[in-house]
Amino acid sequence: MSDDVYIAGVGMIRFNKYPEKSIKQMVAEAYDSLAQDVSLEKSDIEAALFSNSGWGIADGQHCIRGQVALAPLGIQGIPITNVENACAGGSTALHEAWKSVKAGLYDVVLAIGAEKIYSPTEKQKMFEGFMSGTDVEFSRAMIAMFQADAKKKAEQAGATGKDKKGGHSGFMDIYAMGARLHMKAYGTTQRQLAVIAAKNRLNGSLNPMAQYQKAMTVEEVLDDEVVAYPLTRTMCAPIGDGSAAALICSERGLSRFPGVRPVRIRASVLASGSLPESGLESIGKRCSRLAYEKAGLSPSEIDIVEVHDATAYGELMQCEDLGLCPVGEGGPYAESGATCLDGSQPVNPSGGLECRGHPIGASGLAQVYELVTQLRGDAGERQVDGARIAMAENGGGFIGIGEAAMAIHIIEKT
Repeated sequence: MSDDVYIAGVGMIRFNKYPEKSIKQMVAEAYDSLAQDVSLEKSDIEAALFSNSGWGIADGQHCIRGQVALAPLGIQGIPITNVENACAGGSTALHEAWKSVKAGLYDVVLAIGAEKIYSPTEKQKMFEGFMSGTDVEFSRAMIAMFQADAKKKAEQAGATGKDKKGGHSGFMDIYAMGARLHMKAYGTTQRQLAVIAAKNRLNGSLNPMAQYQKAMTVEEVLDDEVVAYPLTRTMCAPIGDGSAAALICSERGLSRFPGVRPVRIRASVLASGSLPESGLESIGKRCSRLAYEKAGLSPSEIDIVEVHDATAYGELMQCEDLGLCPVGEGGPYAESGATCLDGSQPVNPSGGLECRGHPIGASGLAQVYELVTQLRGDAGERQVDGARIAMAENGGGFIGIGEAAMAIHIIEKT
């Protein structure tokens, strides 16, 4: 068994809409980025984990996606495991890579994810594909109710903003319902959600790898098109494509890469969600508590955090579930500036899913790319001063109105 496990290197392409690029092309580009970061040769890789959720839905490429995507790069013959865990796929691949190195099976393992979501001609199919990450039978009935409730609440609140044209993912209806329940229970406001989105817009404007790189004010966020009340378009993750990768090594494996700048994985936790009648705590509370225990840390000792903010409400909810602030105080916490780049505990310095983008199979690994960049001190204008310990939370899919899967990683500067 390997005592210490490290992230030796990271790579990714800028997330964006790439109608001209295939999954294979994006994977090749992300791999090249990783290989340049760590001077990697294909012969160094002993096993690989490949994360993707939608290639089969879009193109019929099921079952052997990783083998198909990696063979053109000359990565073949080694164990390649395909990972499909909705939006948590990338971080699940990282967890499985960590687990295999921790167990002493391999010294050098590749975790790589890619997703091609944007389609200029098949938008309805694109939105329907997202629903495969839910209990479809349950979701079809519930979303109709969510949409009716959202319209009623928007009218009661006298909400500003334009109605969004062209449809949206049913995930946004689920997030919007969660936000409205939080507003009712704790007095959270739409403006507080806009504060979160505007903060992420600013961070994204400083990130050359982000899909959106334009800062916006709180007022501009509020005046944007309404997707599902209280969420405006700017509060929601965009549709886009991309790929990201990480190289996981034992201490012995690191010796193969002179000059490498690794970070150590202090905790890697994977959990599944539960139905409301289970009586279990939210997956975020359960998963983060175990991660803190394994790392021997408290929430206050985390310097910098990337959370799964498919919407601004997602960030608010995770700040509470991860123990960064008390339950019910996510809105005031955001308004306090604590989560800003110069705050006491910066959240989503990359711009988060809302701005960096959310190509599902790659998102969890893109979070790690950002945090490794921060811990190395290479983040430029968005660099968080003195960051030594970082945490990534990546949720995936829905069971009921909670995440179906979640992986949390705590990493530290060496």
